[in-house]
Amino acid sequence: MKVNDYTEKLYNRPVAQCTDREIYYSLLTMTKDMAGEKVVNKGKKKLYYISAEFLIGKLLSNNLINLGIYDEVKKELSEAGKDMNVIEELEPEPSLGNGGLGRLAACFLDSMATLGLNADGVGLLYHFGLFRQVFKNHLQNEVPNPWMEEKSWLTRTDKTYTISFGGFDVTSRMYDVDVTGYDNRTTKLHLFDIESVNESIVPRDSIGFDKNNIRENLTLFLYPDDSDDAGRILRVYQQYFMVSNAARLILDEAKERGSNLHDLPEYVSIQINDTHPTMVIPELIRLLGEEGIRMQEAMDIVRKTCAYTNHTILAEALEKWPIHFLNRAVPALMPIIRELHNAVAETVSDGSTYIIKDGLVHMAHIDIHYGYSVNGVAYLHTEILKNTELNNFYRLYPDKFNNKTNGITFRRWLMACNPELSGVVTDLIGDGWKKNADELEKLSGFVSDENALDRILDVKKEKKKQLTEYVRRTQGIELDPESVFDIQVKRLHEYKRQQMNALYVIHKYFEIKEGKKPAQPITVIFGAKAAPAYVIAKDIIHLILCLQEIVNNDPEVSPYLKVVMVENYNVTLAEKLIPACDISEQISLASKEASGTSNMKFMLNGAVTLGTMDGANVEIADLVGKENIYTFGEDSETVIKRYECGDYVSRDYYEKDESIKRAVDFIVSEKMMSVGRRENLERLYHELLNKDWFMTFPDFECYVKTKDLAIEEFGDRRTWAKKMLINISKAGFFSSDRTIDQYNKDIWHLD
Repeated sequence: MKVNDYTEKLYNRPVAQCTDREIYYSLLTMTKDMAGEKVVNKGKKKLYYISAEFLIGKLLSNNLINLGIYDEVKKELSEAGKDMNVIEELEPEPSLGNGGLGRLAACFLDSMATLGLNADGVGLLYHFGLFRQVFKNHLQNEVPNPWMEEKSWLTRTDKTYTISFGGFDVTSRMYDVDVTGYDNRTTKLHLFDIESVNESIVPRDSIGFDKNNIRENLTLFLYPDDSDDAGRILRVYQQYFMVSNAARLILDEAKERGSNLHDLPEYVSIQINDTHPTMVIPELIRLLGEEGIRMQEAMDIVRKTCAYTNHTILAEALEKWPIHFLNRAVPALMPIIRELHNAVAETVSDGSTYIIKDGLVHMAHIDIHYGYSVNGVAYLHTEILKNTELNNFYRLYPDKFNNKTNGITFRRWLMACNPELSGVVTDLIGDGWKKNADELEKLSGFVSDENALDRILDVKKEKKKQLTEYVRRTQGIELDPESVFDIQVKRLHEYKRQQMNALYVIHKYFEIKEGKKPAQPITVIFGAKAAPAYVIAKDIIHLILCLQEIVNNDPEVSPYLKVVMVENYNVTLAEKLIPACDISEQISLASKEASGTSNMKFMLNGAVTLGTMDGANVEIADLVGKENIYTFGEDSETVIKRYECGDYVSRDYYEKDESIKRAVDFIVSEKMMSVGRRENLERLYHELLNKDWFMTFPDFECYVKTKDLAIEEFGDRRTWAKKMLINISKAGFFSSDRTIDQYNKDIWHLD
């Protein structure tokens, strides 16, 4: 199939005479047609992966790669005088996710299709996503992020349901997105919308809206602001809307495949991605009851059907909803939830595991009691769940707990975003790695091959030049592509410790002012969104943006140090940043990051990790060896004991360590106040000085020394190239194909 065939059919003219947008729409139509031909639904049993987020990113190039026609299309366009890169830029990024949770779900769908599994994703169709981040006066501002166009990857279906809330009903509509596997089948991402949604209730310049108008606002935003009760109960409405649609779809399709519903576990497996879809458990029980199945049997059926993935060690992230919220929003579920609670209370003496406590419904407790599998997402994370955070449940159900270390899809995170490096890898070891990532191990045979090392260095240099040009064009900041690109991109949260990186920038600023120049010029790049109600996270963004102005405009400092915070960090930006990175910042407080996946993407693209022994960093360190990673900081056991003892006093470190004191005091200095807002800077200063809940100060000295060592060793280009090559060669373990294969063998048992 040629692109020209589609331009002739749609616009009555050849590719050469079409606009870039007409070509984009032609490619969109062609790709959807080809993907549709590969939709299959084989196998008795089917998996439904339910998630509040699917951060799928732009799909055109990824789909063309998976369909095996990317190079062919690019050549055809080039011969017609058209630039594939320009056309790709026209595609809006679907605003259906936020961070690692949603990106992981997207990678998993890709791998399910690539492995040929009978599996679909189920979520919500958000019109404005999380928000679009706009920087103004060195502050994060949130505005709507409309992304849906008349012609898009979405396909409107005839599937609708009536969903009943407390006091009113709404009508849903299912939209599908094709998910192409690499040289295999196409699966579906089912996204449910509400027919009565009204985008006009949201102003263009803010994300404020009437949170009580559920009939019109239900699918407007991902994670509505939960700083008030109206926003929190809106999340309950959203979650129930998602799972009620999912449960009805699941039962409908199971019956179509021959299930009598008593045998549902033979036909269905449901993966609950974090606690957002938890209400699918009582909702399935309710719907089975409507089908004539008694409560006890329905509970047994669901217990054999649902599995739960835990993504967090942070207690505050395990959702707990007030009973009065559920009574108001979803009154039909509360009698069932009480039955589930009573059944646990009758057989379990440990009250800490009960579903209802202190007027709150604990969603994770429902998942663990009434699911047949509970998995963590990295070895360390799972061990912490078993030994501390969920130990009370582990003692009840040791056989339910298992680990499934996260993974990423190499098609997007190497082939699509770094075709230059992908080409070098294929030249060196063949293209078997595209289907079997373990074959990347063959690269270790080239660790002493100077030509191979030079080629990898050349690719990195080119990707840094491309990023430099992008930052100059979009943000007006001039970067030195010869400098060390030190990059930290992820959700803004205190446990991820962007504040420690910012304090390093201040520390380095003072050193340069004193005449102590770094071993190499340093470019520190941040990308992150803070939740609208997360005040301290927004203060950290303010600090970074103020530092960007101060450092970059200081002629004494800027030749040796630059700071950039990219605006509106998303998948599209990640695809530009990750291939250009030299040092990958993975500096979360040990024991707090469940896994992380940016660490995997960076190492796959030849960056070297600077990190704590937290999340999947532990497994990265085991794979690459201590000489090919820079680790620092207190270990998870020490941190956990600190929290247990409650003996950490941040001010003690501040008063004893002059470097910490100088860096922290700079936050409220006259120079900072001249470019920043006193309210934000003073609040962050006091937070660090009097609380520092995620223990920035104990790790700071070690962080500075380790980072300085990495920057110094970057200067030995040959040795650094070997580190890059070894990281790439060991990245195969982190393929999401491996992760999904393990999920299937250990949990889902699909044909």
